[in-house]
Amino acid sequence: MTASTRPTRDQLAAAHGATVPDVIAPGLDVLFCGINPGLYSGYTRLHFARPGNRFWPALHRSGFTPRPLRPDEQHLLTGWGLGITNIVARATARADELSRGELREGGAALVRRVERYRPAMLAVLGVTAYRGAFGRPKAVVGPQPEELAGTPVWVLPNPSGLNAHWTPDAIAAELRRLRASVQRARGPAG
Repeated sequence: MTASTRPTRDQLAAAHGATVPDVIAPGLDVLFCGINPGLYSGYTRLHFARPGNRFWPALHRSGFTPRPLRPDEQHLLTGWGLGITNIVARATARADELSRGELREGGAALVRRVERYRPAMLAVLGVTAYRGAFGRPKAVVGPQPEELAGTPVWVLPNPSGLNAHWTPDAIAAELRRLRASVQRARGPAG
């Protein structure tokens, strides 16, 4: 299955509730955490797979990857010290279909993943979801004052095409800020 395989309306409907496997390994530099998979991602079983999602182009424009990646190349991320997971595993048409309880439960599961894999930084893609999952109603985009399981947290804008408040350039700029912070933390030898 590739991200370029266009699903039918029925196939998208059938993807409701599907899950997408994490792209994760111990000791990553950054573990990116989406809210939950969309139906397109549920259908393809690939993260940020819907055409128009700005994650992959912004990731490259920020310097995290040496070239633009397609969603079906997500397996390459761990070689660059990057990974992807979600707060809530189940695919929905829109993130607002998730209940507060699901977000809180997903946040607790994310804490366990962070404890297990110990990334240097957790980057949550979506400030509203971060607020709900971790009871941080005043959180804003950028570095957070609280760590999660001993791991620094950076909140990024949601890269979905539905998030019109953030342009692709602005998303890439936030990713550049994150990348610079990770590089500073690694020091001159990193």
